[in-house]
Amino acid sequence: MNGNTHNRSKVLIASLAFMGLGHIIYLKQYLKGALFALIEIVMIIFSPRVVTALYHLVTLGDPRPDLPIRQRDNSVFMLIDGVMMLAVLGIYLAVYLITVRSALREWDGYTVSGRMPRRGNPFDALINKAFPILGLSPAVLLVVFFVIVPLVFSALVAFTNYSTPDHIPPNNTIDWVGLQNFSAMFGGEKIWTGALGRVALWTLVWGALATATCYFGGTILAVVLHESKLKLIPAFRTIFILPYAVPGVVSMLVWQNLLNGSFGTINRTLTALGLLQAGAVIPWLSSQWLAKFTCVLVNFWAGVPYFMLLVTGTLTAIPRDMYEASSIDGANKWQTFTKITLPLVLYQTMPLIIMSFTFNINNFGAIFFLTGGGPIVADSTATSAAGTDILVTWIYKLTVTLMDYKYASVLAVMIFVVLAPFAVFNFRRTKSFKEGRL
Repeated sequence: MNGNTHNRSKVLIASLAFMGLGHIIYLKQYLKGALFALIEIVMIIFSPRVVTALYHLVTLGDPRPDLPIRQRDNSVFMLIDGVMMLAVLGIYLAVYLITVRSALREWDGYTVSGRMPRRGNPFDALINKAFPILGLSPAVLLVVFFVIVPLVFSALVAFTNYSTPDHIPPNNTIDWVGLQNFSAMFGGEKIWTGALGRVALWTLVWGALATATCYFGGTILAVVLHESKLKLIPAFRTIFILPYAVPGVVSMLVWQNLLNGSFGTINRTLTALGLLQAGAVIPWLSSQWLAKFTCVLVNFWAGVPYFMLLVTGTLTAIPRDMYEASSIDGANKWQTFTKITLPLVLYQTMPLIIMSFTFNINNFGAIFFLTGGGPIVADSTATSAAGTDILVTWIYKLTVTLMDYKYASVLAVMIFVVLAPFAVFNFRRTKSFKEGRL
């Protein structure tokens, strides 16, 4: 037993010393070990490039004002290359760990059976035993390089001074500043802290109101149409679906023109009907609080059809005998709705409500194409955050208008840190997410 343990340690040390070495020396799997060793050889060949990329990730380049702009260090490219190289190193270490575990597993099998592993085609073992890993590897690589790498890059920008006018590559380099941007945003600079508090609070209120109004409006509309006996119900349902069928950008731009205070159709119609004095206007989009109400109202018009369709499909799955039993027990329409329809609909649609809230928190189009984030408020000149801006529209303005990428990245990190745990936690708590019965 001690000899087997000692030999197992040798296999472990050899596999750790060089990829595939344990397979070659102790397991006599020469082709499989050679394939693993080839991976490490390729990594060693490219190690100078890896070291260079990691060094540039740490330094982000050196300012060289004496060189032409095209020949200067581009800190952004260095940051991206460094993050990608970290991803490559992570994948390489994962493969290294897999080869070590493979060698130990093969050795444990040998100690139990007393027979050396088969030395045939190593691809047979890959197909039979490692097929799940091979099947998932393309998806994993795509997720790593097209999801995780961009997210990490965006988060790292929050720890730099990447902003106009003094730190825009390639004319200038950018530098690591640690938590300086976070401290400035969260109390270090009063104007930015005030703007953040105002925008963050409105973002949460907007997300809650936009979700609640659309959901309950769509639910009530779906129940009314489902219970009604009119023959024109299909025609009404089609009419209610039309706002959802029109692209959201087009709808918001049309509403922006309709609600224009000076020449909008709605104000002109109210004036023509005598409901508004001549020369007077209702500042639908130019008054901060009225503009916020208008955003919620227009979003209600555009979002109700989605939940109406969703709840309509859920209603058809509720057994009719439940309604018949409640009718026999003497329940009225309101009691039937609150005790049977609404609980069952909520049970089926709760994950989608959470998704809708998360979506509305980042609903760029509903705000930007309707109000453009306006109207202007006291700190808008310095921070670009206007009266109806939510965090995502503020991020857009910081990047496109002010080219202040550092603070935009801080906001992006904050959104992710708040929303990701919230969504995961609530999804896992919903009964429809768990395996079980109501």
